[in-house]
Amino acid sequence: MSKQQQIDWNESNIIDDVAFHEEDAKQFKNLLAHKEKGAGEGSVAQMSSGQILKGRVVELTKDFVVVDVGLKSEGLVPMAEFDDPNELFLGNEIEVYLDQTEGEDGQIVLSREKARRQRQWEYIVNHCEEGSIVKGKVIRKVKGGLMVDIGMEAFLPGSQIDNKRIKNLDEFLGHSYDFKILKINTERKNIVVSRRELLEEERISRKAELLENIHEGDVRHGIVKNITDFGVFLDLDGIDGLLHITDMTWKRIKHPSEMVSLGQELEVMILHVDKDKGRVALGMKQKESNPWEEIEERYPPGTHVRGKIVNLVPYGAFIEIEPGIEGLIHVSEMSWVKNVTDPAEVVNKGDEVDAIVLSVQKEEGKISLGIKQMEKNPWDDVEAKYPIGSNVTAEIRNLTNYGAFVELEPGIDGLIHISDLSWIKKVSHPSEVLKKGDKVDAIVLSVDKESKKITLGVKQLGNNPWESIEKTMPVGSLVKGIVSKITAFGAFVELPNGIEALVHVTELSDQPFGKVEEVVNKGEEVTAKVIKLDPEHKKIALSIKEFLVDKNKVNHDDIVVGATKARGGAKKSKKAKPAEEETSAE
Repeated sequence: MSKQQQIDWNESNIIDDVAFHEEDAKQFKNLLAHKEKGAGEGSVAQMSSGQILKGRVVELTKDFVVVDVGLKSEGLVPMAEFDDPNELFLGNEIEVYLDQTEGEDGQIVLSREKARRQRQWEYIVNHCEEGSIVKGKVIRKVKGGLMVDIGMEAFLPGSQIDNKRIKNLDEFLGHSYDFKILKINTERKNIVVSRRELLEEERISRKAELLENIHEGDVRHGIVKNITDFGVFLDLDGIDGLLHITDMTWKRIKHPSEMVSLGQELEVMILHVDKDKGRVALGMKQKESNPWEEIEERYPPGTHVRGKIVNLVPYGAFIEIEPGIEGLIHVSEMSWVKNVTDPAEVVNKGDEVDAIVLSVQKEEGKISLGIKQMEKNPWDDVEAKYPIGSNVTAEIRNLTNYGAFVELEPGIDGLIHISDLSWIKKVSHPSEVLKKGDKVDAIVLSVDKESKKITLGVKQLGNNPWESIEKTMPVGSLVKGIVSKITAFGAFVELPNGIEALVHVTELSDQPFGKVEEVVNKGEEVTAKVIKLDPEHKKIALSIKEFLVDKNKVNHDDIVVGATKARGGAKKSKKAKPAEEETSAE
């Protein structure tokens, strides 16, 4: 066989065995036709890196796949570049990327992975555009996001990974998803993709579909995704619904977290659907019968109930009288005898107590209860026990600026007003005449059963000296008293009946003086003349000056009278002398 015949035979066998496409066959024909020229035109030396060639798997080793691309030597492709094990069999035709025309060992360096990526890039450029959907696998984390294998590497920004907050990017590694192409940069050969946009589109689509098919009264399942003070937001498989705190239970709760937790699945009823705003109102308690139906028939006012204290608030205590039914015991309904300001003074959470139904407000879901009504009201017969005008003896419990409170019996207090402490003294504070803990006698002045008030008086135990003052101490009469107080405008004198009278500075003396103390001293007994009475305003004005003037006048008159009598006696003697003389003369 001639040399030319041998070449033709080899060429024919290669074409038949490899079965390349027509264009590839022509390419290899040209290469084989010029083999004799060595490194001339069509040789490996003329091939450049970056080309994609077609070859046939001729050998499989532990680490490499040997591929014959019809050149002077076979090429090696790392076994790790074959994701699909179905490609690994002898004679399989594959595309490879010419990475190097000659490696360190003199063999051609090929890459299956780069060929695949190149073809994918070409496919994306030719067949895809921004907005197209591609499938990819998250392969690694990078700064600002993730890298995704969509046949070539694409960048997935962190903001485009999901439509909810992401705690850990590692949970996405190794998973495959659909992605939307956001941007294709042909110059840099890079692609930016988004998963979030697909999720949002899916959510909107599902939401529209759900809104179209959801109806009031339907029962659905949802996952708790957020808990607030006013309620719970649930994910109803693509649409959010609000379960308000008032629609969670017929019972009274302070916060939704008392009943549900994040991630919990709940069965709820659709209460209202607003398709325009995309809002859904949910309810849980509506799945059960309303325990408030016929509540007024079951618990009419006056009914005796028993229940457990489930909650304490500043204004009272809530008691559960049956599942879903709670009543309020207001602090004002806890005791007849105590002024309760804190319910913990009377009851504790968890206590079992008896109570009386006072009123029922079905529409508002309220029942008012009382526990003091379980005992007799001590004020019921207070008017009979403490009639007006009766004398009582009681202990002083408290002193205030306006009077003194005394305890007549447990739960029954009376007030002695400051104005009823004394007829004659001007009391500025009850502590001037009374002391806490002392026993005091008093007279009942008034009884107000409805307001729970009893007024008492101490001064009423004695007569009012002001009623007879004009008779017992008329103007012009002289009185004696002790100086009790000295002021710049005069001196106060306490009279025997306890009344204080004023001697004005202008009425202290009939002689000139500088200070009040030059005339009188505290504790000194003085005599004065009553010059003015004002029983209505409880005032008496005295005058020492007039007393002294009158006294001096009396003394002067006595002297004049004595002198006159003396002169009269002398005259009589002189007139009688002549007679005597005559008598003696005779």
